[in-house]
Amino acid sequence: MEKIPLTRAGHAALNEELKKLKSEERPAVIRAIAEAREHGDLSENAEYHAAREKQSFIEGRVKELEGILSLAEVIDTSKLSGTIKFGAVVTLVDEDTDEEKTYQIVGEPEADLEKGKLNIKSPLARALIGKDEGDSVEVRTPGGERAYEILKIEYS
Repeated sequence: MEKIPLTRAGHAALNEELKKLKSEERPAVIRAIAEAREHGDLSENAEYHAAREKQSFIEGRVKELEGILSLAEVIDTSKLSGTIKFGAVVTLVDEDTDEEKTYQIVGEPEADLEKGKLNIKSPLARALIGKDEGDSVEVRTPGGERAYEILKIEYS
């Protein structure tokens, strides 16, 4: 199977989520199911059905996280430098609006655009890979063509 690149921080966050699901969420939902069972008729017991649904979600997420972590390739970004590659923190300026944005290029499981974590498989990240400070890139986005200038590349 294909390895899944993760930063150290992303790997730690996924491990922490898995630990919390197994040690806190799973036991809590098992208690909630047992409590709902005590209320009698399960066919009309909304608490029971909600708890079972939550249990199903937790078990699915546990399996998903275990799968991701088993295929994870943790990349130490502090030892990287040079052109843009996985783990780079890139500061860009939109050439049309002069708006500055900073993104870190990360693996798919840890991507979160609101937190500035850009999925390595996204069109913008793919356009940035291999570029250097001062370069311009054009990216086709759902909102149309966008042009960015790379102001700064950092690795932490």
